[in-house]
Amino acid sequence: MRSRELLNRLPAPVRWLAPPAVLLSCTALLAFVWSGDPDVKPPTPEAQVAQYCEALDAKLPADVLGHPRKDPSPASPYTAAWASSPRTVLTCGGDRPDYMSAFDRKGPCIDEVSWGMDKDGEGGYWFATGLRKAYVEVHVPAGAYTNYADPLSSYTEAIRSAIPTINGTADSDCFGDGA
Repeated sequence: MRSRELLNRLPAPVRWLAPPAVLLSCTALLAFVWSGDPDVKPPTPEAQVAQYCEALDAKLPADVLGHPRKDPSPASPYTAAWASSPRTVLTCGGDRPDYMSAFDRKGPCIDEVSWGMDKDGEGGYWFATGLRKAYVEVHVPAGAYTNYADPLSSYTEAIRSAIPTINGTADSDCFGDGA
């Protein structure tokens, strides 16, 4: 009862505006807390790899199969994303993914770009380029596209033009299987 008495002593305009002000403050706080993308940490590549990734970032498409580009925050030339939920995330310049070492993790070769792949454990897939001077990794979550590999062809032209192959080797043979 004591708090009710204190509230009643306040002028009427203050009593009427207090609940909306508190609600607005809570909403602003939640928006601030949720504004970042803690699950997308940009890689920190070495200088030469960073140049390749910056060139790639400038060439990546604004739209992938009807999904607009909406990059994670903080903005970085080493991360890109398309759609909002579920979103496809591309990173450039990270370390070689562990799954690239497994022979059974060989993925598709699309437009002369070879990919390693692995399941993400939630119905989606991880893809990473092979035989290039910078690793490009793409996470395609479950439900983002009808076929999990569909978005890869949207990135191949940018990858081929921005990131050279290792020692000038041809990437078109997809890890030597001739496909």
